[in-house]
Amino acid sequence: MMTKLTLLLLAALLDFVPAGEAFLQPLQKRDSILVADQLEYGFRLDSVASGTLLALPDFSQISGDTLTLVRGWQVDTLKARRRQPWRSIRAHVVIAPFEEGTYHLPPIPVLRTVDGKSDTLLFSPQTMDVKTIPIDTATFKPHDIKGQIGYPLTAREVLPWLLGAILLAVLIFLLLRWLERRRDEAKQAPREPAHIVALRRLEHWRDRKYWAPDKQKVFYSGVTDTLKEYIGERYGMDAPEMTTAELFTALKDVEGVEKELYGDMKDLFERADFVKFAKHVADDGENASVLPVAVRFVSSTCVTEPEEGPAGDEL
Repeated sequence: MMTKLTLLLLAALLDFVPAGEAFLQPLQKRDSILVADQLEYGFRLDSVASGTLLALPDFSQISGDTLTLVRGWQVDTLKARRRQPWRSIRAHVVIAPFEEGTYHLPPIPVLRTVDGKSDTLLFSPQTMDVKTIPIDTATFKPHDIKGQIGYPLTAREVLPWLLGAILLAVLIFLLLRWLERRRDEAKQAPREPAHIVALRRLEHWRDRKYWAPDKQKVFYSGVTDTLKEYIGERYGMDAPEMTTAELFTALKDVEGVEKELYGDMKDLFERADFVKFAKHVADDGENASVLPVAVRFVSSTCVTEPEEGPAGDEL
């Protein structure tokens, strides 16, 4: 059955021009049409002049329980020769049968208008025989669903992964060698004496700007932390983790620390605790005495390594 649009076109036009047969081609190339196969049903028109207008019929009415319109009209312009005023048109819909049997497809009327003149091209219909896969119920035996088929790997698939693994191994090897070399260089590098390190760090705090009330906490923390690290290196104790009371209890019995210097150092650390924890503001005289006491303690307790003399001087 044609749609209303198709019927109106056929009733209004008097000139019907036979244009050959419509084509029917399965999208999946095979020698027979099976249930649920999709097929292209349409026509090809050659020698179409530029400016030609084509009106195509509406095939939506063919959709039903047994035959379905999967896709509407698709019109393609085929490649023409260079400087050729004519071209070829290929138009088709996609249909799919869902029941075995013989299907008589409708003819394809196409309204063509060229330079204001219209006629109707009529493409002869096609017939298609739809089949199902025959099953011998007498000998048919159901089987379990097979698992996914595993295909052997090819060298082309394995090679990129193998090269990537080799490259990664080389990079890891080079990184480990570089880290090992850095570690060996660090071991071989001469370590600076503890008193040299301490004096250089104390020199950083030799500036009156750190005496300002808002910077005194940083100033006293920097000096006392440097002294604790020096004491830990010099005397082999865990000075950075000790409180002031614990530290000076441990230093009380250490040889080489003068009694007066011991008292000055204790006053320095106690004042630092007041500044850091009790919001005490030290005056300029107290601040000025910090570095001299610290430097004097480091200089008087340091141990210098004797210089090596010529081998011939040894007895």
